[in-house]
Amino acid sequence: MTLNEFQRQIERIYYAKDAGRGMEATFMWFVEEVGELSRALRREDRAEVAEEFADVLAWLNTLASIAGVELAEAVAKYSGGCPKCGGEPCRCGEPRPSR
Repeated sequence: MTLNEFQRQIERIYYAKDAGRGMEATFMWFVEEVGELSRALRREDRAEVAEEFADVLAWLNTLASIAGVELAEAVAKYSGGCPKCGGEPCRCGEPRPSR
């Protein structure tokens, strides 16, 4: 499933409910899910961690939809590497080679 397909799937399942709740309340649910991911990471339960990552991604997608953002377009920001230095991997903050 592509990122665009996933965003459409989450919209079909949750958009009406989440948009009706509003951005602020939906964001609070997102933050709660991030907290659940944090707890799962500390417990190191691989299945639980995967489930919580999926939940966080779903809530992020619904927030993007409410905000009118297409995530597949937004991630283009990183298509050329680090948006600041262009590096892959990022070289921001590393000392520049001496001449």
